Amino acid sequence: MLLSPNKYQMKKIIVPFLCIIFFLSISAYGTLELLGPLSKEEILENFPDWQEEVASYVPNLEVIEKLQSIPSKIKIEIFLGTWCPDTKRNVSAYFKIMDMVDNPLFITTYIGIPRDNDSRKPFIEGKNIIKVPTFIILINNEEKGRIIENPVKSVEEDLLDIISK
Repeated sequence: MLLSPNKYQMKKIIVPFLCIIFFLSISAYGTLELLGPLSKEEILENFPDWQEEVASYVPNLEVIEKLQSIPSKIKIEIFLGTWCPDTKRNVSAYFKIMDMVDNPLFITTYIGIPRDNDSRKPFIEGKNIIKVPTFIILINNEEKGRIIENPVKSVEEDLLDIISK
């Protein structure tokens, strides 16, 4: 005679199994760390969910117009953690802003740093990076300001405020 499990027994087996799968998937999220010099394309290829952040961000159009008309070379170094939700939100916003600004005088470098603070030194040496993301804005190779972790107003407004100093 073949015994079939009743619904209660099945629930006792399936529910814990699903809980384990759920917690493993949550803990695995954000574990991929892209380190060193990166490109926008490399970041979006490895983290396609960032594309949703880029698409949903709505920048201030007046600020975008002002950034489009910046006549001098602006260098922006962005130190980021691909594992960090602040990075995902603010760097994705930056991607959208720069797509709209489309000013070749904005030169951006992206540097991925590890989650482990003790492993960061080779990536941040001499830059005084404490939190991610950190945007360092340079004009004529002189640091003009930073956006650290989260902007005061918005990424584009803080960027314009720093450039306009």
